Amino acid sequence: MKIAILSRDGQLYSCRRLREVAEQRGHEVQIIDPLSCYMNINPASPTVHYRGEPLGHFDAVIPRIGPAITFYGTAVLRQFEMCGSYPLNESLAIARARDKLRSLQLLARQGIDMPVTGFASSPDDTQDLIAMVGGAPLVVKLVEGTQGIGVVLAETRQAAESVIDAFRGLNAHILVQEFIQEAQGRDVRCLVIGDEVVAAIEREAKEGDFRSNLHRGGKAHPVEITPQERAMAVKAAATLGLEVAGVDILRARRGPLVMEVNASPGLEGIETATGMDIAGMMIGWTERNALPGFSLKTGG
Repeated sequence: MKIAILSRDGQLYSCRRLREVAEQRGHEVQIIDPLSCYMNINPASPTVHYRGEPLGHFDAVIPRIGPAITFYGTAVLRQFEMCGSYPLNESLAIARARDKLRSLQLLARQGIDMPVTGFASSPDDTQDLIAMVGGAPLVVKLVEGTQGIGVVLAETRQAAESVIDAFRGLNAHILVQEFIQEAQGRDVRCLVIGDEVVAAIEREAKEGDFRSNLHRGGKAHPVEITPQERAMAVKAAATLGLEVAGVDILRARRGPLVMEVNASPGLEGIETATGMDIAGMMIGWTERNALPGFSLKTGG
């Protein structure tokens, strides 16, 4: 097969592993910077051009699109989809997952438990918004944030009002979310491929922080998950239309809660912690699904 990996940095661990595994299995792989692509949006013969040359057909595209380039990156991925390439994750599914508000609304509609979350536009609603999620302490999140960036724990009502006002002063869209104190800075990352959780790790925040992201200095180790957590992770990924996802779950007293669904989960932390060949599983799923006659499930 001919496989494209969409990434701005081919030296990142995840890209290197995916390329290495794919080439070991006899595939031809090209890493393509989405921002260096431009497109001929032609109903008769849509094409993608890259650094001055038209790209030929790719059997499959593996998107490793960073949040900073979601808009243009998903546009390029859509163009590959138009050209008949199989996407490991569809552009529409990535767009859903990257919009925290939209993704939480979709998950809630499917009855998937999550921390109580509030969203408002007017500063006049700040008091009601804080009360809606149970008061302080609470978490304020940028809708467009990722890897723990733009996530603030407000321990008092006054602090919450100050943080909310500061974000609004920057014209930022924010969510206000219940703080799950009993999680103690830990969450469970479930790596979903297709209709199963292939690996799970517990991530623990570094001392003095409540964010468990490995990019923020958190630690990780393998963990056993319950059947309920397993089913919840698979359902969350399917709800957003993702074939590969990192589903982050908090263990609350009232049961597991989905915190976030990541459309481009990093492989280094989970492969290192578990010793599992996640990249090989992703390439294997691609091999089974990038078949002649492939067509998108969704129209977006």
